[in-house]
Amino acid sequence: MDVKSGLFYLFAAVLLFAAFRVITSRNPVYAALYLVLAFFQASAIWLLLRAEFLAISLVLVYVGAVMVLFLFVVMMLDINVDALRQGFWKHFPLAAAVGALIALEMAAVLMGGFRLAEPRQPMASGPETSNTMELGKLLYTEYLYPLEIAAVILLVAIVAAIALTLRTRKDSKYVNPADQVRVKARDRVRIVQMPVTRAAQPAVEESAAAGETKA
Repeated sequence: MDVKSGLFYLFAAVLLFAAFRVITSRNPVYAALYLVLAFFQASAIWLLLRAEFLAISLVLVYVGAVMVLFLFVVMMLDINVDALRQGFWKHFPLAAAVGALIALEMAAVLMGGFRLAEPRQPMASGPETSNTMELGKLLYTEYLYPLEIAAVILLVAIVAAIALTLRTRKDSKYVNPADQVRVKARDRVRIVQMPVTRAAQPAVEESAAAGETKA
């Protein structure tokens, strides 16, 4: 086994471990961090396959933007983990059925590549051939509609994440920015005139008042 194969098995093992921890971690913040680790391992495998553009896109887009946004949303939502655990077994049959369906669909797609009688030969590439250029041609010609659909889905996810952070919480103070803009100086500060000195009471009056109190 050469060095490239060893690195592939190493990255694949860490990727499987991180993916397993994403769905088994009890803390949503830890699950998001494990997902970041899984993305890094997948980008390393793409580098081994000489898909540099896909690897850099995965790190910049998903790890650098989407996952950071998701992590901040999870931390700001203050999710009640105990309440989520109570309904785990209630929704487990539906979740298992959906997971099995997704696994069957992925198996049907992936097994098609193993049924090929002869493996596809890669296209001859010269020193001036760019993987990024070829990928761009495919994306904006044959896969234009799937690209637009993916962009709309990501936009909806971002808007939904922002909308979740704007919910009203009882333990947070809210200030209307319009009221702050319309405020005037006389509404904030009230000047009261007070005498500079105060005359002291005579000692006779104070002793008389003390005698009446004792009586």
